[in-house]
Amino acid sequence: MPAASTTLRVFTASVIASLTVTGCQALDDAGVALGRADLVNDLAARMDRALEQTWAADYQLSGGRTASIAQTTEPLRSAYTWPEGKITVTQQALTRCDTNGGRSSCVVSPPVLTAGRPSVVVYTEARKHHLVTPPAVIRMLTDAAIDREADIEQSDTTLAGHHATCVDVTRAGERFTACVTTEGVLASFTGALDGQPAEITLSRYTDTVEPTAFDVPADAEVVDHRSATP
Repeated sequence: MPAASTTLRVFTASVIASLTVTGCQALDDAGVALGRADLVNDLAARMDRALEQTWAADYQLSGGRTASIAQTTEPLRSAYTWPEGKITVTQQALTRCDTNGGRSSCVVSPPVLTAGRPSVVVYTEARKHHLVTPPAVIRMLTDAAIDREADIEQSDTTLAGHHATCVDVTRAGERFTACVTTEGVLASFTGALDGQPAEITLSRYTDTVEPTAFDVPADAEVVDHRSATP
């Protein structure tokens, strides 16, 4: 497994392990703590497993904007697309694209990992554009689970035809709602990300991915830096 992917998986595993222990110790009511830890563990595990599967999801953002996530296991690759750009990770390259005024420009760099798995680079880039990602949700749930004053309520819903488990979290003046499908895909999020309002809702999910999901935008100006690498 590539180093960057291993780092992400180790982080997720450590979150699950720490919550199982810390959740019980952090709260006076052991029963409540255990229920909270179990809930977070389940949602985190679902999202972690989904990172190793083939699927594509379309999302509705605030203001009528859209975004999408796609990933495949054979070959291993992933793509995050939002109105202002796109980032794609494959075994051959890391491609960042920006769209402005209807025109796109892309920069192709050497791959940061050999297996094409989603990496910290992908999530960091997506987060800059306020696109909510599974690791961001995991971190927020982790903070809530170890907060003595946090209130976490569970509910269930159906989004894009898929059942999802939701948690409504209120803590320290912060409130957010996150839903995760049975398949482990982020179904919705409403709250704040890095201090900015963020909203995302699943509009379509499929376990098959069109090859064009990993292409650069049509008529994009492409600069390839890989040839300059020794």
